[in-house]
Amino acid sequence: MSFITGTTDFHYAGEIFKTWYKVVGSLDSTQRPLIALHGGPGMSHDYILPHSRLHELYGIPVIFYDQIGIGKSTHLPNKPKEFWTSELFMDELENLLQSLGVSSDFDLLGCSWGGMLGVEWAAKRHPKGLKRLLLIGTPASMELWVESQNKLLQGLDKDVHEALTKHEQAGTTHDPEYEAGMGLFYKKHANRLETWPEELLKSVASTAEDPTVYHTMNGPSEFCITGSIKTWSVIDLLESVDYTTLITNSEYDMAQDITILPFFKRLAKVKWVKFHNASHHPFWEIPEEYLKVVGEFLTM
Repeated sequence: MSFITGTTDFHYAGEIFKTWYKVVGSLDSTQRPLIALHGGPGMSHDYILPHSRLHELYGIPVIFYDQIGIGKSTHLPNKPKEFWTSELFMDELENLLQSLGVSSDFDLLGCSWGGMLGVEWAAKRHPKGLKRLLLIGTPASMELWVESQNKLLQGLDKDVHEALTKHEQAGTTHDPEYEAGMGLFYKKHANRLETWPEELLKSVASTAEDPTVYHTMNGPSEFCITGSIKTWSVIDLLESVDYTTLITNSEYDMAQDITILPFFKRLAKVKWVKFHNASHHPFWEIPEEYLKVVGEFLTM
């Protein structure tokens, strides 16, 4: 599978940063390119690399990149919390699309936070070149996300749930007991494979090595949201989104139906697919079924 990698300069607030990208396939193809936005915030692109197979199966060029603050892009551990905003990442996305020469015609797929960024960008800036929008395990608001996590936490053993609550209240979320409970939760609702793939482990390690963005914007875990996106919501903006949109979630997903429902109710052109026997990463757990749904949506 052919690919190229590179970096592009990103000018922001009087400084120059580097955005690292990887293009699978050729942007000279007659097929519209797909840009894939990773989650987190602050989790490298590696874990969403199964989307590379969309090029193999459907001839779609796929663009991956590491958002500022993680992976192979510029790291900024000393920036204040006010620096890390949706506007920053929207500007970075627009800069990359322009640098690669695809801003006039492209599709966008966002996983989790990547979908949050993508749909907010679509709602606020109405990019003219965007044709199809795919939101994979993406909540319409963080209030609904927290509600979803709280329900899922009830499915853990009582002692595990109590230990998680104890450490959150005490501010000791770096304690091994908390991390162990977090691992149990993620094994049920993030990725249910018995052995996590190398690419996912690489993304997890990238966040552990530099948690700046994740801790500043999100918090210590997916069910303890203390960062700047705690009150994030796009629900009141959805009527302004006029792109053909696919929304997906899965049976055991952290993004339960309540987090997805506002998209289905309020978007004008929307299709909702729910996968069974998978959680937050259906592209790893049930790749053939997942890629068929996504590939057919992109080429219909």
